[in-house]
Amino acid sequence: MVAAGKGLRLKSKVSKPLAELNRKPLFVYCLETLNKHPQICDIVLVAGIENRPAIIEQAAKYDIDKLLRVVLGGVRRQDSVERGLAVVSRQADFVLIHDACRPFINARMVTSLISAARKNGSAILGVPVKETIKRVTRGKKQGASYNIKDTPDRNELWVAQTPQVFRKDLIVDAYKKFGRLTFTDDAAVVEKSGCRVSLVSGSYDNIKITTPEDLVIARELIKKWR
Repeated sequence: MVAAGKGLRLKSKVSKPLAELNRKPLFVYCLETLNKHPQICDIVLVAGIENRPAIIEQAAKYDIDKLLRVVLGGVRRQDSVERGLAVVSRQADFVLIHDACRPFINARMVTSLISAARKNGSAILGVPVKETIKRVTRGKKQGASYNIKDTPDRNELWVAQTPQVFRKDLIVDAYKKFGRLTFTDDAAVVEKSGCRVSLVSGSYDNIKITTPEDLVIARELIKKWR
């Protein structure tokens, strides 16, 4: 689980994983879900240098007994993932990677992903886009408006989510080969290596907490969660 983000866009006094939702840190919600799941053996948390002590303290408070290690993250998210992969147990066949800022995962999602990954080598959660998407270029002058290049067929577009599950050797090898490049999710690294990634239908409730507006939505979602 990646929990090293500072969350500057959230405008919080604490790092994003430690921001509270109903008086519980965001990262604890998904941590508890993974800790209870029978197919999850060990958990590696990747924290920032500033929030690592608090992350360790909160994990202990909520009795996360599958927690194996809390390691320091890197400059980029993918650097943090790579550091987490380095300490995953040698006995592990598959690795599940999740962002701590997505608190609304459940056991069904995890089970579906693991099942799909066992068949295909890798699988991620996703949902179809609802809005029309525009591909744009910025105007030539500073501060100029964007110019529309084209409008992709939204029937072919999905929003990628986490968790994402990969055969361990596949994701480790992909990072060794292409980790120097910049990617926005782990599936893209595997795709770059030439391997196909399966997509499992996720949930629109599985939101990523990024801005203060997302926390407002999360406070409503938590009322019906589980």
